[in-house]
Amino acid sequence: MEPNYRDIKIFVMDFDGVLTDNYVYICEDGKEFVRCTRADGIGLKKLHNRGIDLMVISKEINLVVSERCKKLKIKCFHGIDNKADFLKKYLSNINVDLKNVAFVGNDENDIEILKIVGFPMAVNDAYPKVKGIAKYISKKQGGCGAVREICDMIDSNYEVIKNGK
Repeated sequence: MEPNYRDIKIFVMDFDGVLTDNYVYICEDGKEFVRCTRADGIGLKKLHNRGIDLMVISKEINLVVSERCKKLKIKCFHGIDNKADFLKKYLSNINVDLKNVAFVGNDENDIEILKIVGFPMAVNDAYPKVKGIAKYISKKQGGCGAVREICDMIDSNYEVIKNGK
């Protein structure tokens, strides 16, 4: 039975390797840069327009994470060592069940949170153990339109209802 993606109330992502291509560029002065695709932002806006809350939970503390999230109007929590525990505490304050959460991850530090959410997802170039847990794996790689692909897939489930199919 196909999951009912219309049950998603919160769409959560890791940052590095999901919204980026998992590479970091370092300048001579030590500043870090990452690469993101604007296509992901368009997909995220579709989910926002459906009333789905958007969130990034990242282990890394980096100004680029908060700046990108601010631009995309996404809640941002970074410097989080235990994403699963953080999410449970967060949800207990807003009365949302884990079964109504989608999480997109790519690496070992995403495994525990993927195990507890209702919609565990991974980007195509994710670590094999992450892909083994995911119920949906994108065709595209992280930072290369994977989030847009996933958002479009979720959004298309709303279109099916609208068109009566």
